[in-house]
Amino acid sequence: MADTQTVETEPDKKQRSVRVVLLALMITMMLAMLDNMIVGTAMPTIVGELGGLEHLSWVVTAYTLATAAATPLWGKLGDMYGRKGVFMSSIVLFLVGSALSGMAQDMGQLIGFRAVQGLGAGGLMVGVMAIIGDLIPPRERGKYQGMMAGVMALAMIGGPLVGGTITDNWGWRWSFYINLPLGVVSLALISAVLHLPKKRAQARIDYLGAALLTVGITAIVLVTTWGGTEYAWSSARIMELIGIGVAALVGFVFWQTKAAEPVVPLHIFRSRNFTLMSVIGFITGFVMFGATLFLPLYQQSVQGASATNSGLLLLPMLGAMLVTSMVAGRITTNSGRYYVFPVLGSVLMVIGLYLLSTMDTGTSRFTSGVFMAVVGLGMGCLMQITMLVAQNSVEMKDMGVASSSTTLFRTLGSSFGVAIMGALFNHRVQDTMAERGGALGSKVTEQSAQLDAKSLEKLPDAVREAYQFAVSAGTHSAFLLGSIVAVLSLVAAVFVKEVPLKGAGPQKAAEDAAPTPLVEV
Repeated sequence: MADTQTVETEPDKKQRSVRVVLLALMITMMLAMLDNMIVGTAMPTIVGELGGLEHLSWVVTAYTLATAAATPLWGKLGDMYGRKGVFMSSIVLFLVGSALSGMAQDMGQLIGFRAVQGLGAGGLMVGVMAIIGDLIPPRERGKYQGMMAGVMALAMIGGPLVGGTITDNWGWRWSFYINLPLGVVSLALISAVLHLPKKRAQARIDYLGAALLTVGITAIVLVTTWGGTEYAWSSARIMELIGIGVAALVGFVFWQTKAAEPVVPLHIFRSRNFTLMSVIGFITGFVMFGATLFLPLYQQSVQGASATNSGLLLLPMLGAMLVTSMVAGRITTNSGRYYVFPVLGSVLMVIGLYLLSTMDTGTSRFTSGVFMAVVGLGMGCLMQITMLVAQNSVEMKDMGVASSSTTLFRTLGSSFGVAIMGALFNHRVQDTMAERGGALGSKVTEQSAQLDAKSLEKLPDAVREAYQFAVSAGTHSAFLLGSIVAVLSLVAAVFVKEVPLKGAGPQKAAEDAAPTPLVEV
């Protein structure tokens, strides 16, 4: 009788252990997503104390570059040497970078330490996705999509609020130090509860491939960061970066066909679904980060919303994304079918972005909120399904590179989205200001097409009205472009082949948990 009771309680123990691990993973995911938003709020105070205003953009750029370059490397290292140790190493590196950033004494030190932090951050999201891929069969994984979407929504809404509160009450250094207690809790839980099979690859790390990929990604991110802002798109510096980036990536692809243990095995792209999910992930990143950049700007400049609670302005979009993601995950788990979600999500994204492009100076907050909710519904169908289908399209040994590649494509999409939509927005605003605001209008926006609330209050009424009209025109162009680009996501989604998800349905969850004892108490 005692033996029977032990057998019966074993699935419950494993389930509790999985929940503890998932809690640690969600904390880690929160660290990765919150950081830039908290730090962004603290930047004016940081510049006031450390100086170095001319290097301000590098505080964000250094972090972004390091994160993008390190992402595929962390995924490959996890596949080669075991997920747990590599993941914990990325958390430790992120925490070291956070502590050093909080102790920085000048802008140069802060930029360098932010790069260290970014190197660690590159492994956080990839580690979370890959470990979930190891622990939970794809058929069951849909249930946890809502948790991931919830963390993302919480970070985007709460980040600016938390950053402002920390900076005002504790000082800007705590915007970095706050990562330490959360990271230590995550490390302790993972160390105690997560037990994955240890690996030791015989092949050596592909250093040449890693170097070529790093140079290529760095060049791409710098082009999208500097183009149209630091340098003109046709300038020699941008052309040089484009040439370096193309040459490095072509060399990388060629070398991956020769390397014994390639950083990104090209055979994973033979899977039609994996390739299509990479395309959809790129476009989702393009659209999402463009939307989160211009929507608060429109609501603050045109609709008169407060900048203090800028994260709350995105609540209709993020709330809809959270709800849809949970529903899509539950349906996927119960039915094992997912084809409808990429298609439906792409359709909603196209419609929602087109609706956002129709906003003008007379659009109410309620109407813009409804438009944002339509976009959020589309993103909720796409955000986690892309990762789920990508992971389902590869073998377990490639889980890390599949997760990192999908994350990288989304990251690159966001860089291109912010750069291209931003360039279009700025050009349209400056042209409209010159047309409607005259010489004063052109002078107002010659330095930047994005004015803060204080600058806007100082403008004469006629120039302020011209600027509000210009911002409406700029957002129209940016979102119309986003809608056109989102059509490519719909085209890709139509060609997705519904391959059965690995793992059984809910009725067999208990039986399927037993053969894969990846987590132990």
